[in-house]
Amino acid sequence: MTLSQLRQDARHDWWRGATIYQIYPRSFMDSNQDGIGDLAGITARLEHVASLNVDAIWLSPFFTSPMDDFGYDVADYCDVDPMFGNLDDFRTLVDRAHELGLRVIIDQVLSHSSDQHAWFQESRQDRTNLKADWYVWADPRPDGTPPNNWMAAFSGRAWTFDARRRQYYLHNFLPSQPDLNFHHPDVQQAHLDNLRFWLELGVDGFRFDVVNYYFHDPALTDNPPMPRERVHPGNPQSYQFQRHNIEQPENLPYLERIRALLDEYPGSTTVGEIAGNDQLPIMAAYTQGDKRLHMAYTFDLLDSTGDAAELYGVLARSSELGEDTWPCWALSNHDVVRSATSWGEARALLALTVLCSLRGSLCLYQGEELGLPEAELAYEDLQDPFGINLWPEVKGRDGCRTPMVWDETANGGFCAEGIAPWLPVDARHRPLAVTRQEADPDSLLNRVRQLLKLRGASEVLRQGDQQLITPEALPEDIFGVIRSHGERRLLCLAHLGRGEAPATIAPDALVDGIAGWHSLALPGMPAPEMAGRALTLTPGSAAWLELR
Repeated sequence: MTLSQLRQDARHDWWRGATIYQIYPRSFMDSNQDGIGDLAGITARLEHVASLNVDAIWLSPFFTSPMDDFGYDVADYCDVDPMFGNLDDFRTLVDRAHELGLRVIIDQVLSHSSDQHAWFQESRQDRTNLKADWYVWADPRPDGTPPNNWMAAFSGRAWTFDARRRQYYLHNFLPSQPDLNFHHPDVQQAHLDNLRFWLELGVDGFRFDVVNYYFHDPALTDNPPMPRERVHPGNPQSYQFQRHNIEQPENLPYLERIRALLDEYPGSTTVGEIAGNDQLPIMAAYTQGDKRLHMAYTFDLLDSTGDAAELYGVLARSSELGEDTWPCWALSNHDVVRSATSWGEARALLALTVLCSLRGSLCLYQGEELGLPEAELAYEDLQDPFGINLWPEVKGRDGCRTPMVWDETANGGFCAEGIAPWLPVDARHRPLAVTRQEADPDSLLNRVRQLLKLRGASEVLRQGDQQLITPEALPEDIFGVIRSHGERRLLCLAHLGRGEAPATIAPDALVDGIAGWHSLALPGMPAPEMAGRALTLTPGSAAWLELR
């Protein structure tokens, strides 16, 4: 399928209910045997991705970068870092993805750049150059201390002093990631031009990193403290309610400018990452109507452990924000513990079955289809500055970023034997390799393929409304939703208990006026036991019932 065919597709809302497969380029496939994944390696493995029955890929950053934060510190927004290849390699990747019917979403890190970006190098020269105000600069207090109390996610104070300008610059993350000043109209336009560059190259959309971080309070007002029970000990930024450094009202009109640009390219889409304070209301505001982001995700489910009450609580809060919100739910990504560990390795398929039952779009992280658990790394193997700075209380993000395992060799087929991969392959991952699971029709990989095909073919699941079933109406540890589209209704149930006690459920007590139901065959799940007008679920199982 060509780009023009994709864009002429009558379903320009393909993203609504889609499944997106996230690729972390450093760790997907190494084609040139330097121990680091690259664009040509991704292209070589796209058939595997297409076989999963997903709709799109999302590529984490591959742009020119000193790699202090592994690409989330961009030094050139319109070029490929040589370690990943070049623009021709990217064009080849996009063309191959489109041939396979996969759309291509790329990361955009707009809130901050690398301190090696030409914009910042010019900005820091003096206070009068053409880009002097492209970043957030502020004078010291009279005693020389930073201008306010704002904290950074990885490194204490959010301010670093620059001797040449005799001012501090703002960075919400590492000191080498200075924040751009979105109050400057030229900064806004420069990023719109950057987005257009990639749209012209054929991308189908963007995932926006920390999309609620673009604007700051120009008065630099101190942030209030966060209640102690909400503080994350591994993140100094969490000690404050980030009222003034992020989530400013000016963000909304800028998102509308981005959406207006995307509307020039029918079929393109956006997904925003919401991190920070109370995330769900921000997700609702940022996806409201048809003039802002198409969809967004928060860390509420990414931090989930698979508890039924916890899951209900997140989704209930989300539903209270209105049907106008379109979430993009995920259980794993490159920043959090893998879901096979947080939910439990034996419940990897259950986790994805629950995810597939939810209203919204989905993100699947590379290796999630294999059930890869969080990798265990020694301190000397760490690469993530977050983990290095806060070890051992916080292990950082390297455990979810280790190489993809394609076969059972020492390096998992990611790179040749004798080459040291940028992160070591966990020995526990090798028996879960693609080649081994391909050969087993009952493997998690093959069941995930069947599950995603089932969801992709269901208008009820992709497009339908959602009604949560309250915990009071269900036995303990049971999670349930009713999905509906037109006259069709689907009751989705899952037993999330970790013990051995089965649970009996009467659908008539959950849904009014049903004549009966038909149980769908769910990949890898035992058929629920039926007794009259009730069914029994064992722990770790799920059932989808077509109601009539």
